[in-house]
Amino acid sequence: MNPEQPRPEAPERRITIAFDGACKGNPGPGGWAAVLVNDQTKAEKIVQGRDPETTNNRMELQAAISALNALRPGAYVRMLGDSQYVVKGVTEWLPNWKANGWRTAQRKPVLNVEQWQELELAIARHAAVTWEWVRGHDGHELNERVDKLASEQARWAGVVGAAKRVRAA
Repeated sequence: MNPEQPRPEAPERRITIAFDGACKGNPGPGGWAAVLVNDQTKAEKIVQGRDPETTNNRMELQAAISALNALRPGAYVRMLGDSQYVVKGVTEWLPNWKANGWRTAQRKPVLNVEQWQELELAIARHAAVTWEWVRGHDGHELNERVDKLASEQARWAGVVGAAKRVRAA
């Protein structure tokens, strides 16, 4: 390629991500998962993980963060989640929290502030990110898949956590 010529524009990447978190007890063992789908090629990627002692909200946030960070920067992303905490948090509450020094309207510290800040950085890596709430357990194919994956991760987190407690005793 001739360095004098401008670099050709990369094709626009449009990605749909379904994300979910799960917790067996709250707090308790938790898991998260996301399915990333390239809207053009329909290629899929699954990211998932677990934590032996966490909350459901932290797992919901971790699913969104990890999914966005699993993509090359610059994508146009459509996020689908059944967590009003995450969807409303990003679309409605976040600007006010920041303006109020990461305090709620009741002047209390925002919970999970580090994860909200991580999510904000993950969003900034992309050309655009839109958020859609979908009703959980209502037959939405991608939501049902990530719910199952996140629940499996939470179960594994519980098994691994129990095994560690037995060894420590």
